[in-house]
Amino acid sequence: MIETYAFLAAFTVQILVMSVLIPFWFIRYVRMVSGRIPAERLAQLYPDVDVGRAQDRFLSQYRWLTIGVAAFGVMLLGWLFTYVQRPDWRVGRVDVLITVYFMAAYLLPVLLFTWVGVRFNKEHLRSVPNAKRTAVLQRRGIFDFVSPVSVILAALLYFLFVALVLFLRQHPFQGFAGLINIGAITLVYALNAVVVYFVLYGTKKTPFVTHAGRLQSIGLTVKSSVYSCIVIVVYLSLNFSLRMLGLKSWEPFALSLFFIICSLVASMGFAAPL
Repeated sequence: MIETYAFLAAFTVQILVMSVLIPFWFIRYVRMVSGRIPAERLAQLYPDVDVGRAQDRFLSQYRWLTIGVAAFGVMLLGWLFTYVQRPDWRVGRVDVLITVYFMAAYLLPVLLFTWVGVRFNKEHLRSVPNAKRTAVLQRRGIFDFVSPVSVILAALLYFLFVALVLFLRQHPFQGFAGLINIGAITLVYALNAVVVYFVLYGTKKTPFVTHAGRLQSIGLTVKSSVYSCIVIVVYLSLNFSLRMLGLKSWEPFALSLFFIICSLVASMGFAAPL
C-alpha cells in the first residue's frame, strides 16, 4: 500500500512543478528577455506594432492554458486517489494516464508558443539589415560547458545499460523488448549528440542575443542534453529492476518521478538567471 501513497505524493509534486513552478519561471524569463531588447530594434523589426501588448496577450493565453492543464491534473489526481485503492487497479492504466498529463503539460505550451510566434512573425516581422558585429574567435568544446565527470558518467551508464539488457535477454520478464531497448537508448544518445554538435558549432541566428547570452544558452542546452541521457538510462534501468524484483506496483511512482526530473532538466534555461 505504501507504493500507492508514494505515487500519489509524486504525482502531486509533478502537477505543482509542471503547472505552477515552470510556468512561473517561463513568464519571468519572457519578461526579463523582452526587457533587454532595445526598443529601437523592436521598432525596426515590428513597425507599427505594440510588441508589449502582444506579449501580454500571449502570456495571458499561456496562463489560462496552464491553469486548464493544472485543473485536468487535479481532477486526474482525485480519480487516481480512488482508483489505486481498488484491489484490481492496473499499473499500465495509471502509467498511461500520468503520461497523458505529462504530454499535455509539456507539449501544449510548446505548441501555443510556436503557433503564436510563427503567426506573429508572419504578419508583422520586417527584414532589416543586422547591425555590424565583430566575431569572437574562440573555439568552444563540450567541456567548456559541462564537466567531464558528467560526460563520462553518461557514457558509463550507457554501457552498463547495454550489459543489463544483454543479461535480461537470458532472464527475460513479461513485456521485455530485448535488443530494441539498446536501439532506443542509442537513438536517444545519438540525437542528443547531434543537438550538442549543432549548438556548439552552429551559427548565431537571432540578432537579439549577445555573446554572453549565447554562451549561457549553449551551456544550458549542452547540460540539458547530457543530463537527459543520464536521467533516461537511469529510469529505464530502474524500471527493469522493479520488474525483475516483482515490484511492478512501484512503476507509477518511478514514472512520475522521472517526469518531474525531465521537466526540471528541460526548464533549466528558464530557471537560470540571465
